[in-house]
Amino acid sequence: MTFFSPQTNRSAGDDDISSIKHNRWILVFIFIISIYMLFGRLGGWPLLSPDEGRNAEVAREMSQSGSWLVPTYDGLAYLDKPAFYFKTIALSFSLFGESEAVARLSSAFFGFSLVVAVFLFCRKMYDLRTAMLAMLIITTTPLYIAFSRFVIFDMSLAFFVSCTIFACFLAEECEDKQRIRWYLIGALCAGIATLIKGPVGFIIPTLVIAIFNGFEGRLSAMKRAFTPRNWAVFLAIVLPWFIGLSILRPDFPYYGIMRESIARFTTTEFHRTAPFYYYAPIILGTFFAWSFLLPESIVVAWKKRKSWSRADRLFIIWALVVVVFFSISQSKLPGYILTAIVALGVLTARVFGKAMNDTKGQAARVIWHGTMPLLLFSVLAAILLGAIAFDPELLKSRLTSKQDLFDPFIPAILPLALSFAFVALLSMCALWSRNTRLIFAAFISFPLLLLTINFNALSIYAETRSARSLAEKISATLPPTTELVCIECLPNGLPFYLKRLVTVLSRDGNELTSNYVIFTLNSDNPWPEGIVPIAQAHAWLATRTHPVYLLADKNQLAALKAIALERGVEVINLNSKYSAALLPTPTGN
Repeated sequence: MTFFSPQTNRSAGDDDISSIKHNRWILVFIFIISIYMLFGRLGGWPLLSPDEGRNAEVAREMSQSGSWLVPTYDGLAYLDKPAFYFKTIALSFSLFGESEAVARLSSAFFGFSLVVAVFLFCRKMYDLRTAMLAMLIITTTPLYIAFSRFVIFDMSLAFFVSCTIFACFLAEECEDKQRIRWYLIGALCAGIATLIKGPVGFIIPTLVIAIFNGFEGRLSAMKRAFTPRNWAVFLAIVLPWFIGLSILRPDFPYYGIMRESIARFTTTEFHRTAPFYYYAPIILGTFFAWSFLLPESIVVAWKKRKSWSRADRLFIIWALVVVVFFSISQSKLPGYILTAIVALGVLTARVFGKAMNDTKGQAARVIWHGTMPLLLFSVLAAILLGAIAFDPELLKSRLTSKQDLFDPFIPAILPLALSFAFVALLSMCALWSRNTRLIFAAFISFPLLLLTINFNALSIYAETRSARSLAEKISATLPPTTELVCIECLPNGLPFYLKRLVTVLSRDGNELTSNYVIFTLNSDNPWPEGIVPIAQAHAWLATRTHPVYLLADKNQLAALKAIALERGVEVINLNSKYSAALLPTPTGN
């Protein structure tokens, strides 16, 4: 995607320091924008299902129990992922208290740390302008923004995977002790990445560096990367966790390696399958609006491939390896290619950097052409959203279901339409003037507007995907000594918001969204406390020594009404999806 002359030698320190002094206020401005995009209003919306509520609760329980090796979710062992990421959130809870913003602080921190690492790498291998552009582009990319603001593993994983790749690349740019230090840093980062999400933490950087060195004709570098010294650092990080966890949970080695890693990659049983081309539309949408530049950039870059610098080749191979690897995998999710988006962000910065240096060159023509679809898309979006804003029935009448969910969004449609209109106007002015900086402003304008004047739309959407409002209704009527029980459901985030465990009446454990819980329930061992086979529900309820607050979704409403009728109590409608009944303690208990 890049078509440039080789990078200059960034060891010329005087020029670099002079450049930083000359651009210091621009640099400060870029850092402020990056900080706002990743940290701004972190607690502005509730925890989203399916991941945020669960991950925050795992960290909350870890903080309360001090069980740093075996995470638990709703009191049950949760070994779907290693404990490192949960530990970072638990430490945040211990320092700053339990809230949505604090739960997301870890992801935002690693997101910001990664763009700083990208900035430093690009300043070293390219120049200050490319470094600043890369930082802005990456922090205004939808996928990057989202995963920096979600309670999920991917951003922390991306940080350590990327740092592993950077370190191994820089090691071969140095000699002797410096090379040894960079490889040790790479081994350290690969070990921590493995503690975050298992084998993928070292597989991805290994593939990227191996294929890159193969193309560079220096496969001997892999021998230096895998010296006993580096292996010792990696194993010193990974083995204590793996051995300790295996002692406490003897079923973990089989589950972690065979089920969570190999079966996830090779089988469809995790229900995350998608076509091989799945990531093409994902990149188009989650790399918006920079993705409009990709088609022509790829064609031009290929024609000028002989002019690629070594760092250019690294980022191109990096993006391709990640996308191809996870396209082959039977398990596909958008977050899997997060580091590929980082690599594409740097390559896009190279295009803009070249265009700003030569406003009449080929790079400038590429971004000028890429602005045309941005203008067309923005105009169409502004017209469509504007029409809906003035007459919401245009869309509401066409919704076959969930019309009641549309009404809260109506006030947010007009600001969204005006935002697209502003992007269209900026794009039009940029095209008319052929001003490269104005074109860049047009590309970053919508993400900035999304997290400022359109933030309310995101908050409204989040409310539809969270258990916070449900928890508020339950807590208002739930006596402290009452046991909370769910019939074949567990609203995501409910234990976190209520600060208490929930007993689940279940057929197979699917309600906990944990593959490890399902794996353990399918073994021959008795079910652990906190989850009860649905076939034993009536007998189990009869043994309770405290009142029971019984919660059910609309699929189990009939079962809830039958139990309530039997106990002579009333069913309470909590919202459009959930109902509850407060069961008194059975006579004689």
